[in-house]
Amino acid sequence: MFAVLKTGGKQYKVQAGDILRVEKLAADAGETVQFNDILMLGGDAPVVGAPLVDGAAVQAEVVDQIKGEKVIKFVKRRRKHSSKRTVGHRQKLTLIKVTDILTSGAADTGVKVATGKGDVKSDDLTQLTGVGPAAAEKLNAAGLRSFAQIAALSEDDIAAIDAIKVKPEWVEQAKELA
Repeated sequence: MFAVLKTGGKQYKVQAGDILRVEKLAADAGETVQFNDILMLGGDAPVVGAPLVDGAAVQAEVVDQIKGEKVIKFVKRRRKHSSKRTVGHRQKLTLIKVTDILTSGAADTGVKVATGKGDVKSDDLTQLTGVGPAAAEKLNAAGLRSFAQIAALSEDDIAAIDAIKVKPEWVEQAKELA
């Protein structure tokens, strides 16, 4: 069985076990994500969506966040001053491994939907009193990127964080901001 899914403006024909490089997804390595934009299901009884197949989904595990090959753009202008310019670019990609193709019941799985927002949802933590750019960076390094994550911290969780001392008032402010 195979499926044709759409993500990042591109279409991919996938089977269980395939490894793909797709546009950057908002997920960390090891997470399971679900693609709900399924254009076609193939196999014994193919189903073509109009434009999408209702209830179908593809589940995949995020292997890693990577960068693509370097693309070099070289511009040389002749005439008078002979200027040259070289610009490089490396696209951010997500490496995923397809684990399962669901023909129905995609809404009931409870798996995180794959979104291409680029980075994992990140709030501006500097809105908390006493958190500057350096402290926000330390909180991000500790895995705390949103107000909801900080609001959900318990006393034991706060004690377990070594990177930065989380103040109880930050938790209260995060509850209000989340």
